[in-house]
Amino acid sequence: MSENSRPSGFPEYGPHQVNPEWPPPPAHAPAAPAHRRQRGPAKLLVAVAIVAAAVGGTTAYGVQELTGGTSAGVTASSAAGTDVVPASLKGTVAGVAKAVSPSIVEIKAASSSGSATGSGVIVTEDGEVVTNNHVVAGASQIQVRTHDGKSYSARVVGTDSSKDLALIKLEDASGLKAATLGDSDGVRVGDQVVAIGSPEGLTGTVTSGIVSALDRDVTVSTDESQGQQQQQRGGGWPFEFGGQEFNGDTGGSTTTYKAIQTDASLNPGNSGGALIDMNGAIIGINSAMYAPSGAESSTAGSVGLGFAIPVNTLKADLPDLRAGAGG
Repeated sequence: MSENSRPSGFPEYGPHQVNPEWPPPPAHAPAAPAHRRQRGPAKLLVAVAIVAAAVGGTTAYGVQELTGGTSAGVTASSAAGTDVVPASLKGTVAGVAKAVSPSIVEIKAASSSGSATGSGVIVTEDGEVVTNNHVVAGASQIQVRTHDGKSYSARVVGTDSSKDLALIKLEDASGLKAATLGDSDGVRVGDQVVAIGSPEGLTGTVTSGIVSALDRDVTVSTDESQGQQQQQRGGGWPFEFGGQEFNGDTGGSTTTYKAIQTDASLNPGNSGGALIDMNGAIIGINSAMYAPSGAESSTAGSVGLGFAIPVNTLKADLPDLRAGAGG
């Protein structure tokens, strides 16, 4: 209580005086036990430590989410996918294109029946490239051009016509940028995607769209000569979907696989190229697309009907392809 608020009638005492009527303090006033005196601060310190640990953990998690850091239990491919696109371009088509285009190649395959153009995805720094089987099947000579304009001769390592996949190897290649293979099991309808390939020989063409559907039954021809002739006429690789044939007759030799459907613009030459999520991870290998041929100008162009082989199918098949599987 301040001097101004002291009630009238109360005696005044000096700074070191006490009221003579107050009882004197005990001669030996018991001191508070040391452990009791510290209990409050100790509890406070423990509480602060717990809160700091919680905040620190949350902060670390937030930093990990922002920087794409990995933690125990995260698969290498999916974790690496968060680091592929530059932080300043996260979630953009431009960012995906910048990060992944160096991993996509143009393939020209020559055979006795002619030549065809397709695309491929680099999976190792020393020049392993994944593409569609129908792009290189029956080829006597394969030429590959990388994003930086360098050309390489290539040979077929292994093929799997039942999944329309093939693995080729560039000769004397090193220091290439390998793509990050993602996890197609996590793909959802409506996810935004980017496609990169060489439609009509236009190397490094980038288009975007969404995942339209999953687990579509797509039937493609395994007749090498028939497919190549169809491609040379500009009609794309023959395939069947929903009981209809597209790009010509698939013939009597076919295979069916489950595909990711996308409305990203695909055209002849995109076959074997990449379907990519917005983190820059490959989620599919583009394999079949409806390409109108000889249509009127009012109906020509992409119709948003494209299909990709899920990347998990590729990852499961890679060991066999590397072992030289054929057929």
